[in-house]
Amino acid sequence: MTPTSTPPGLARLNALEEQAALAALHTACASTAWVRSLLAARPYATAEDLYAANDTAVARLTPADLEEAMAGHPPIGRPEPGDPASAREQSGMAGAPDGLRAEMLELNLAYREKFGHVFLVCATGRTGEQLRDAVRERLGNPPEREREIVRTELGKINRIRLARLVAEDRHT
Repeated sequence: MTPTSTPPGLARLNALEEQAALAALHTACASTAWVRSLLAARPYATAEDLYAANDTAVARLTPADLEEAMAGHPPIGRPEPGDPASAREQSGMAGAPDGLRAEMLELNLAYREKFGHVFLVCATGRTGEQLRDAVRERLGNPPEREREIVRTELGKINRIRLARLVAEDRHT
C-alpha cells in the first residue's frame, strides 16, 4: 500500500450504502448523533481523518447522545453474549478470580447508583485489578467531572473500534 492509498476497510466504509454504513458505524458506537456525524463526513481520505471526525463527533455529543452511547456498553466483567468487541475489550476480566468478579459487580452497581449509567472505561489492555482500581477511583468524582471522563473514554473506545473496522480486509 502506498502512503496515499486508502486502507481496504476505509475504502469499503466510504463505498457502503448509507444504511450499511450506518450499521457498520453503529457497531463502534450506539449514539445515533455520532453515527450521523461520521456518515456526513464521508468519504475519508485517511484513517486519521476518520479518527479526527470521531473526536469531533464525541466532543459534540449532548448529554442525551452520551447516554445513548453508554447504553450500548455492557458493565465491565459482563460483556453481552454475542458481542465480540466488548468481550475482546474486557478480556482483562475474563480470567479474573471469583472474588474480583464479585467486587466488580458491587462496584458497577455502586457506580450506576451514583451516576445513573454504566461505568465506561477503555478496558483494552487493562487487567481486572486495573479496572477495579479505575472504578474505585472514579466513584469519588463529582458528576460533572465524571461525565467528561466518560466522554474521553468513549472517544478512546470508538477509536479502537474504528481502527479495527478500517483494518478489516474482507471482500463484500
